[in-house]
Amino acid sequence: MRRLNATAAALALTAGAGILYVPYGPAATARADDRRCTFPSEPIVEQPWSLQRVVLDRLWQDTKGENVRVAVIDSGVDAANPQLAGAVDKAAGADFTPEDPREDDEPTRTSHGDGTTDTVGHGTKVAGIIAARPDEASGFVGLAPGAVIIPVRQNDEHGNGTVESLAWSIDHAIDQDADIINISQDSEKPLSDDTTLKAAIDRALDENIVVIASVGNDGADGEIKKTYPAAYEGVLAVAASDRNNERAFFSQAGDFVGIAAPGVDMVSTVPGGGQCVDNGTSFAAPYVAGVAALLRAKYPDWKAPQVVTHLQQTAERGIPGPDPYLGWGVVDPVRALTDPTVPGEAPVPDEPAPPAPAPDIPELELGESYAARAERLGTYVLLTGTVVTASVAGTALILRDRRRRRTVNPAKL
Repeated sequence: MRRLNATAAALALTAGAGILYVPYGPAATARADDRRCTFPSEPIVEQPWSLQRVVLDRLWQDTKGENVRVAVIDSGVDAANPQLAGAVDKAAGADFTPEDPREDDEPTRTSHGDGTTDTVGHGTKVAGIIAARPDEASGFVGLAPGAVIIPVRQNDEHGNGTVESLAWSIDHAIDQDADIINISQDSEKPLSDDTTLKAAIDRALDENIVVIASVGNDGADGEIKKTYPAAYEGVLAVAASDRNNERAFFSQAGDFVGIAAPGVDMVSTVPGGGQCVDNGTSFAAPYVAGVAALLRAKYPDWKAPQVVTHLQQTAERGIPGPDPYLGWGVVDPVRALTDPTVPGEAPVPDEPAPPAPAPDIPELELGESYAARAERLGTYVLLTGTVVTASVAGTALILRDRRRRRTVNPAKL
């Protein structure tokens, strides 16, 4: 069976590979030399940056995602964390990992648990970003704190998840009436359309389920490539962005990228209680899933493609259309929930703004220019000189005539 990417050393799936957990807030002082998250952990008092950019009162003015069912297919979701205790539907959960992973058993299609065991902590973080309930001791809360989490465990610290067990997990989510499926992992090899996984995703899409998947963390080399299941048609592939709304350096790029969301220094819940900080596209995907849950609650009649289109159309982007790094842009939760536009089946590039009409400005009356003034003054000087010359000449003639009249004619004496 084909394995899904997992990194036991980092106790995380693909999105956490090579990236250590970093304590944040008060816990950083107590464990300055310990850069790995422990379970349970201390609560983080500060509000995370990924929530500071969202006006939560406006985001939740219509709904908090009540009764929307989100399947988290991952390493399990620990319901012992107080922020998740009221969010997890244990009865709907499942566990497709081997019952004895030490024996290197293969996963079986028969579930042997409720999906609330999480020895990795990865799935618990994913679920928290979506639906963690408020806690007075922390500034962290899920984007859809009224949503319901369906915990589906199909991977563990031994990397026992396979493409087949992921397909079984999707089928289970369909059976449990999931409205959204979040998959924060990817296959280590390219997959064809002729797989049980593709067939399971198609069944989910046919059931009007929004399927969201992370694009993976192998993008530091700049290579453009596809990852699965994110690259399957109909899946909303989520890249990671940083605080500047730029692609996180590790986020995989490709023409299949549909949207981006915060994926750097992401605070979320961990098994047993408290929160830790992590990085990866694994935590960008549930950020989008949380916003999708709010949309499904506010617009229950919208089809899954309309939800995806609206998320992409209202995203913040620097160009009119998509690019291979951020897709249609960085998700804008408040705009997505407040923009009244009814979406179509697919996003379209932004229309360029029409040119503004020329203003009706009366002709400007300019004063005398320097050249005109110089010419005018020159004319004055010339005329004045002419007048003076004429006056002098006239005066001279008058004086001459007077002298002639006063002269005595000797002939008359």
